[in-house]
Amino acid sequence: MYKVFVNESPLILTNKLSETANGEYYLLNEDSIQDAIKALKKKKIEEAYIYHPNHEEILKKFTKKIPLTVAAGGVVTNAKGKVLFIYRNEKWDLPKGKLDKGESIEDCAIREVMEETGVKGLRIENFLRTTYHIYKNSGAYTLKEVHWFAMKTDYTGKLRPEKKEGIKKVKWKGPKKIQKALQNSYTNIKILFGA
Repeated sequence: MYKVFVNESPLILTNKLSETANGEYYLLNEDSIQDAIKALKKKKIEEAYIYHPNHEEILKKFTKKIPLTVAAGGVVTNAKGKVLFIYRNEKWDLPKGKLDKGESIEDCAIREVMEETGVKGLRIENFLRTTYHIYKNSGAYTLKEVHWFAMKTDYTGKLRPEKKEGIKKVKWKGPKKIQKALQNSYTNIKILFGA
């Protein structure tokens, strides 16, 4: 099963019919996928399901209809145990960005965190999870697959928001401030914190 978020509402790609009981069911074809996305965007339904019997094939078939962009990012913790957040599009988010041709997922995650925040000396601890969401790119829907890594750094220097990426602020946040930030964040970010 894959949970793809469309404006914070789940579009669930599943190979189990039993999972489709609570929401609207759509076929795995271009028109149905577009209808499901539009219904979720307009909040006409709370969740939508796309069924395909083969779990290995479902994402491959879905990305033939909705182009895939692969990205990577980090949940970065400093020596004080604070987590690095960025503020963009009026929401608290985590640093992430698109994979360059020929680049490894891990290298992409480190590069993007550095570019978006100015933080250096990043070390990947472990892979956390992959999240999915749909956004509009040049007028067409695109599926973004983000590979998230837990990272550590001893960096204590100046934080530099990457303005050309629309990032307004970069902040280290402790537990209380993380909880507050998650109230104005995305579902995929909340999932990373078990919220």
